[in-house]
Amino acid sequence: MRGVVGKAEVVTFSSQSQVCNFSVVTDYSTVDREGNSIIESTWFNVSAWHGRDGVDDIYALQKGVWVEVTGRLRNRKYTTQNGEERYTTEIVARKVKLVPREEEPLQPQRDW
Repeated sequence: MRGVVGKAEVVTFSSQSQVCNFSVVTDYSTVDREGNSIIESTWFNVSAWHGRDGVDDIYALQKGVWVEVTGRLRNRKYTTQNGEERYTTEIVARKVKLVPREEEPLQPQRDW
């Protein structure tokens, strides 16, 4: 998946264990029956561990940076402070590649 980083937060668990939780937006373009272009944006939550997921500098994962992410989907269940059970799906990154500026598309990626 290739897209643009939305928000990013680095969490430190110990001196050698850091994870970056960030969001990535991708766009999908299609045409409706009347010929109008429709763009559907989808946000993904991603977790990438420093040094393990092909990310040497997790602090480079900042809003507006283009990335290419490969990994697996993980479903999690958690309980809110109000006692409500919620579910979320996230990508656990296997590899995160920063897209060099010269390879960035002029606009978000479109799948035709």
